[in-house]
Amino acid sequence: MARPKTITDERLLAAAAQVIARKGPGFTIADVAARAEVSVGTVAQRFGSKSGLLQALTRQTAADVTRRMRQAAAREDPLEGLRAALLSWFEDVTDPAEAQNHLAQLGVDLIDPELRALLADLYAATEQTVADITRRVDLPHGPPPERAARVLTGLLYGVSMDWSIRPRGVLADRLAQDVDAVLDAWKGR
Repeated sequence: MARPKTITDERLLAAAAQVIARKGPGFTIADVAARAEVSVGTVAQRFGSKSGLLQALTRQTAADVTRRMRQAAAREDPLEGLRAALLSWFEDVTDPAEAQNHLAQLGVDLIDPELRALLADLYAATEQTVADITRRVDLPHGPPPERAARVLTGLLYGVSMDWSIRPRGVLADRLAQDVDAVLDAWKGR
């Protein structure tokens, strides 16, 4: 009879995200185990390797981001819902050093074909979610929803990367200013 899992994958993945924020791509499975207060064997048995851990984290991130965006978009005013959905993507990013560590991890992830494919899935899921939300918004001067989604997600990624490298002000404020500039132009304001 198998023992029931008392340590959830979510707990281990949360620990992995926290360790990446603190250490960047130089983190180890031992670092994750220490953060989660479990043995190295527990993490290794569950995910197999550092790459397996990162793959699981990327899958979870894709699910979490799309869920969070859809929840934020559930507002009476569709334009406010779109704006809230866009701003929710990086709402937890407040420390430039942590953002730099995540950006460094992204660079390493791009080298691994499996992680790169999962990142493509994450980006596609995000873009599709934005397109779905954009279809409910009247943007008389905006492009079709698919192109609008590509522009808006590109804006989010670009601003967050720029802020990671050149952290001036608060990321949430910079994102809000740039998202508002684009949405206002597409509304004809």
